[in-house]
Parts: sequence; structure tokens; C-alpha cells
Amino acid sequence: MTHGTIGPSGRGLPGFEELRNNGVVKNVGEAPHEELATGERSTRNRVARSILDHGPSTVAELAERLGLTQAAVRRHLDALVTDNVVEARDRRVYGARTRGRPAKVFALTDCGRDAFDQSYDKLAVDALRWIAEREGGEQAVAAFARARIAAQGGAYRKAVESAPPEQQAEALAKALSADGYAATARSAPVGEQLCQHHCPVAHVAEQFPQLCEAETEFFAELLGTHVQRLATIAHGDGVCTTFIPKTSKTTHNASASTAGRNPA
Repeated sequence: MTHGTIGPSGRGLPGFEELRNNGVVKNVGEAPHEELATGERSTRNRVARSILDHGPSTVAELAERLGLTQAAVRRHLDALVTDNVVEARDRRVYGARTRGRPAKVFALTDCGRDAFDQSYDKLAVDALRWIAEREGGEQAVAAFARARIAAQGGAYRKAVESAPPEQQAEALAKALSADGYAATARSAPVGEQLCQHHCPVAHVAEQFPQLCEAETEFFAELLGTHVQRLATIAHGDGVCTTFIPKTSKTTHNASASTAGRNPA
């Protein structure tokens, strides 16, 4: 299972790494030509975290809380706005309004909030464990996994079916990447390899491999050929890798191999 490098599609933030248990934004607002110094990244993280903890804030409020100059805060906010982490808005006024324009505050966007750990992994694990215990064990989880990938696979099917056979793996990779999965396709001996460089549910799939297995089965059905999952991030590999052999479409009903490492 995968999910791509965070990008501007609305499913993630440019310049962010995944967040787990520390609730700290990493690599916020990368410099355009070179990596920001560690101190710059750390300060930008503190600005975003302060807005998360205290709600929409003015430049002056952020400067006072963080012990920074207002000019420094504005510089970091400009980068965070560019990266769609925060947005500027007028402060909501309750009661009688005073003269003058409302103060400008900076608030986290939906993408910015999603960049912080919100315990989604634990929620998903708890939900799947409940399904397994109450609704039919591993087979119920497998049915859920198949329904999940089928529901989200419409765009992938459209991309593959509209591409010539020799370009279908590349078309699938592009469709996955457009959905945030950072996928690539490359030539391999007697076939191709579909590489997915990020997995949003890796921690869940560690406990419920049915998620990986359902995705592999879907790729086999979609591409009309037996495919083999050589590696998965959920199993500790650096990338999810699926081997797609060069075969004729007569193998349309071939089943996918069990998701996971190459048994060889």
C-alpha cells in the first residue's frame, strides 16, 4: 500500500515529511534552491505548532509567544502560506466592532492540520480489529480491503484502459501519483516494476496485510496479468515494488501473488 510524496493535490503539503507521534511538523517550507538550515526549519515548525496550539494568531502574538521579531515571523509565515500550510484571514469579531479593519490572523489550512499526527493509524487499527473480532475474522478484513481498493480505483482503471498495452504500467503509475502515491514505472528483465515510494497506511498494513494483498490483486485484475509483489513498506522495505511480467492479455484472469517480500 502506498501514498506518495506530499504534493499540491490537497492530500498533503509540499516540503512535509510524515508525522508520527511527536506532533512536530518536519521540513516546513523548503528553500527553493537549497535546504533550509536546521535552525530555520525548527523555527518554522515552531510557528506552525504555535498556531495549532493557540488557534489563529496575529504576527504580534506569534512574535511574543516565540520570542521572535515580527519581521522574522512574517518571513516564516510567507513561506508557510506559499506551502499551503497556513492562510491569512480577518479575525472574527464578537460583539460590537471597533473602528478600523479587523486584525489579520494566520490559521492552519486543512492540509496544514493534517500534517500533524492525529492518531489516524490507531483509529484504523482499532476499527479493523473490531471488524475482525465481531464480523468474521480475517475474511471480513479482506472483504473490507477489497471493497476499499475497488472504491478508490476508478481513476486508475480509466487511466489504464485508455493507454496502449505497452504504456499501461506507466499510466497506472501516473494515476497513482496524481492521487498522492509517488509511483514510478521502470523497465525490468522480462517485464516492468511498479514502484510506490510512500505508504499512508504502512503502520496499519503491518498488522493487517490484507490491505496490501487486496491492492496487489487489484493491480493484477486491472493490468490483466499475474503480478508479484516483491517488497512492501509495511514489511520494512524502502518502497512497495510490484513486478509486472510482459505477457499477453490472455492471462487476464490470473491471480496476484501474496503481497509481501519476494519468496525467493
